[in-house]
Amino acid sequence: MAPAPDSESNASAAGPLSLAIFSLARAHRALAADLLRPLGLHPGQELLLMFLWEHGPQRQTDLAEHVATDSASMTRTVQRLERAGFVRRRPGPDDRRVTLVEPTPASLALRPRVAEIWDRLERATAGDLDPARRDEAASLLRALEQNVGSTAVTVRSPSSRDLAPRPTPRTRAPSAPGRRPARASSNPPPPARGR
Repeated sequence: MAPAPDSESNASAAGPLSLAIFSLARAHRALAADLLRPLGLHPGQELLLMFLWEHGPQRQTDLAEHVATDSASMTRTVQRLERAGFVRRRPGPDDRRVTLVEPTPASLALRPRVAEIWDRLERATAGDLDPARRDEAASLLRALEQNVGSTAVTVRSPSSRDLAPRPTPRTRAPSAPGRRPARASSNPPPPARGR
C-alpha cells in the first residue's frame, strides 16, 4: 500500500534517503513479484531455491540463518514450497531430529527460468547505468545496509527502543535453532506476602 502523498512529502522532508530506499525496495519487490508469479513463486522463495540448487540439501535451521529469518517464518516458507512441489523435507541421515530440505526435480526445472528472471530484474534495476556506476551503486547500497545493520544490533535503552530502527533481513541476528523467544506472561505476578 503506497503512502498518501502528504505522508510521502513529510517523509521526504524528514528522511529523503530512507524514503528513497523504501520506494526503491517497494518497486523492486513489486517487479520481482510480477516476474515470479508465472512460476508460482513469491519474492524471496527463489532465493531459497537458488541456495538449495547451489549447495544441495540443507538443514532447515541453516536455511533460516542464511536468509536471516526466524525458524517459524522459515517453516512456513518451506511448507509453501513443499505444497507447490518445489522442495521436500526429510530427516537427516545421522540425526532424525534434524530436518533436511532438498530441491525436487520440479524446482530444478525452474532453475533456468529463475536465472532469466534475475537477469531481467538486474537489467531493469540498473537501467542505462554504465558498469562503473553499477559497481558504485552496489557498493553504496552495501554501505547503507551495513549502517542500518550496525545500528540495529546496538543495545538500546528502553526509552529509545520504540524509535530505534529495526534490523534489516540480512543483518538481523538469527534466533538460536529450535528456540523460541520468551513470551511475556499475560498474568500479573502474585502479590508479595508479608512475613
